[in-house]
Amino acid sequence: MHLRYSYRLYPTAGQRQALARTFGCARVVFNDALAVRKAAWQADRSRIALGALAKAVITDAKRTAERAWLAAVSVDALQSSLRDLDAAYRNFFDAVSGKRRGGGRVGLPVFKSRKDGRQSIRFSRNGFRLRDNGKLNLAKIGDVRVKWSRKLPTDPSSVTIVLDSAGRYHASFVVDVEPDVLPELDAEVGIDLGLTTYAVLSDGTAIDNPRFLRKAEKRLKAAQRELSRKAKGSKNRAKARIKVAKAHAKVADTRKDWLHKQTTRIIRETQAIYLEDLNVRGLGRGRLAKSVHDAGWSTFRRMLEEKAARYGRHVGILHRTFPSSQLCSACGHRDGPKPLAVRTWTCGACGVPHDRDLNAARNILAAGQADRLNAPGGPVRPGVAIPRQARPVERGTHRNATDMGRKPRADGAAGIPAL
Repeated sequence: MHLRYSYRLYPTAGQRQALARTFGCARVVFNDALAVRKAAWQADRSRIALGALAKAVITDAKRTAERAWLAAVSVDALQSSLRDLDAAYRNFFDAVSGKRRGGGRVGLPVFKSRKDGRQSIRFSRNGFRLRDNGKLNLAKIGDVRVKWSRKLPTDPSSVTIVLDSAGRYHASFVVDVEPDVLPELDAEVGIDLGLTTYAVLSDGTAIDNPRFLRKAEKRLKAAQRELSRKAKGSKNRAKARIKVAKAHAKVADTRKDWLHKQTTRIIRETQAIYLEDLNVRGLGRGRLAKSVHDAGWSTFRRMLEEKAARYGRHVGILHRTFPSSQLCSACGHRDGPKPLAVRTWTCGACGVPHDRDLNAARNILAAGQADRLNAPGGPVRPGVAIPRQARPVERGTHRNATDMGRKPRADGAAGIPAL
């Protein structure tokens, strides 16, 4: 399975200029290739092959006066930009035809802007090298200092250099590792996600909602007011923008770290986890949108699924129409919908008092266990679909690497890749 390991980079002033030049060249190549493909499709509905496209917008373009500066950067980064465009088109056509895993709508690729807050380039094995002194050598950029927070488990197949809106540089390595299956446990839990309490487990454990964005709102508002007072196009406005971006990045990083710790603990302590398929996109457009986005439910679910695939656990997702808050976990009586303000209620059939969230978590656990038990053939091996930690289309890895060695299950879920 493919994983990403990300580290901070600290390039020198000259290396930052070289990276900015490479970012710009990769962006121009992407836009030129997109324009060529759009023109060919509008002309006669033809599709240009990747090799012919590379020759037109890279090899031949370098010989022209308008694009001669493309020769100043690594050709590996330019070719990776074309592969990104090819993958974007493939994702669009797969989504239209229903072949794309995960479903969801995917639009046509759009032109990139130099004003985007996030810039990135990718190097394959031919474009980077790890030095013995711990530095990362990038083609036509040089040896860049890396803050190694942990060791890479294996040799990486590619590295993506990212410049975020806060002005920080990161190196994201793609590595191929074997699943690290943990010893099996008997514990299984259902999890009810919420806003008042972030999560309530069926065993009675409650996880408080940290509300990272709400706690940082005062600092964020002050930084945003300072930005609004600066003249557009001035250097002071650019500095204020970086300050706002850093404040938001701190909130996002804190939330991500907290979610990693919570999901890791749950994965290590339980064999199977069951969740509801919440309509986060719809809830994110309502009056509770800020709190919903602050909670990061989708990230919580994605982390659970990815870690379950890596460590041999099972994550079951119940359909969003399952009435977890309407059923009595003691007798199964359906008591009907209730306003969100109702946090406790008593079953009208058996008279058992319930905490709304704990009762829902117990119902999720029971329904998840029933679905898993009644699945045709039953679970052959624990695990969920192969996570999307790294795109398999990157150079150095087989395009269908995440599908190789994985046997499909009869219930539609996917197992751990074969060792």
